[in-house]
Amino acid sequence: MKETVVLYPGMGVGHLTPMVELAKLFVRRGFASVAVVAVESPFPGAPSMEPVISRLSSSHPASSISFHLLPRVAYTPPPPGGNPFAGMFDVLRLNNPALLSLVRSLSPPPRALVLDFFCTDALDVAAELALPAYFFFSSGAANLAVFLHLPHDPAGAASFKDLGRAPVHFPGVRPIPACDMPQVLSDRDTDTYRALVRNFGRLPNSRGILVNTFEALEPGPARALRDGLPLPGRPMPPTYCVGPLVTGGLEKAKRGGGVGGEGDGRPEAERHACLAWLDARPERSVVFLCFGSMGAFSADQLRETALGLERSGHGFLWVVRSPPDPDPSKAFAPRPEPDLGALLPEGFLDRTAGRGLVVPSWAPQVEVLRHGAVGAFVSHCGWNSSLEAITAGVPLVCWPLYAEQRMNKVFLVDEIRVGVAVDGYDQALVAADEVERKVRLVMETDDGERLRARAAELKDKAAAALDEGGSSHAAFQEFLKDLAKQEENAV
Repeated sequence: MKETVVLYPGMGVGHLTPMVELAKLFVRRGFASVAVVAVESPFPGAPSMEPVISRLSSSHPASSISFHLLPRVAYTPPPPGGNPFAGMFDVLRLNNPALLSLVRSLSPPPRALVLDFFCTDALDVAAELALPAYFFFSSGAANLAVFLHLPHDPAGAASFKDLGRAPVHFPGVRPIPACDMPQVLSDRDTDTYRALVRNFGRLPNSRGILVNTFEALEPGPARALRDGLPLPGRPMPPTYCVGPLVTGGLEKAKRGGGVGGEGDGRPEAERHACLAWLDARPERSVVFLCFGSMGAFSADQLRETALGLERSGHGFLWVVRSPPDPDPSKAFAPRPEPDLGALLPEGFLDRTAGRGLVVPSWAPQVEVLRHGAVGAFVSHCGWNSSLEAITAGVPLVCWPLYAEQRMNKVFLVDEIRVGVAVDGYDQALVAADEVERKVRLVMETDDGERLRARAAELKDKAAAALDEGGSSHAAFQEFLKDLAKQEENAV
């Protein structure tokens, strides 16, 4: 197959990571070349994507996947204290000319554009080039069903912020407490809400939507999407549940990680020190805490978490980042390395040295989750992280922080039944007692064993979905057939 395709993940590593896995899937299914095009953020303090793109390029030498970075656009950010999210669509729209120029320069010419779901304005680029455009939705099917329906809510409907815990109903999705809708969607009378709903309203203008999930994980929402959802006055494009697309694929997840010094087969010099520490821990004895590339807590919350972990008596591996800057306009700015001695309770590191390890800023999350010593994952419920836990067979303690994570918490706990939520995630502080309580629940009780059994079941179903004959393998094949049909019509 000599086809080439362009993947456009927009801004942010969280959107780039699953798109890279999608690129690998295209190559495995016979595409000669895949171009992944990233965007520089113009927001104050945001780090350049150049090191990320350079690292990806060097890790795929002589590969069919190429990585490109559009030049930073001139953009006037929101006023100090404003929400930079509101300007994201303006930034992406300003990148259209550079995207158009780059796609025209590629040889051989691409056969299609696959766009991140925030990049709906790039539909205009696809139209100018007469190329079929598809979207890649890097979150789950339930979230997609919700977002597709929001543009069709009746005029004058109450804002979610005014509904408290009242359940909100969407086709194909379990009712969601209004307070668990994304904060950026909580007030209908804001520019951010209007920009997001406008974006969601353009998703059906594509040839189809690829979704990073698998049918056995979300059977109800997947079925509703496949049946077309009741969108007033317009048809739904086909949706293809092609996941789970996670870093490293599922081969190592099938084999499982090492305990007792077995490791993952790589030389010790190439492994993160925390993996060697895990090698010495008993099987399923360690609670892993990690909250994503943007997740950070106040100093008070870090101290409460530390006390809860200490009181639980269980082993833990905890990734700690510096507290967030109070200025929301600096949300994307890099944070300094945390001063663990100052942030954590006095003597905590010494008292827990025999059973706990605190890692500053970053740990290799996928490898940690797939290590046999890990028995639970305390997570912010980002969809990438949730899939990484599920494909590793690890149950979740759900502590949502931002974006769609509260919705993910609802689905993971109530629908998928692979996690338990911490009480107080929607308050200023989660108490130490609650941290201890939920760690003990997952690690010691029958309820925890049921969660672990469910996670193990879904791990097997995830692998089966991607195998030949599985639901995700078949869905991607259907997508390829539609793409071939577009090529035939273009001839």
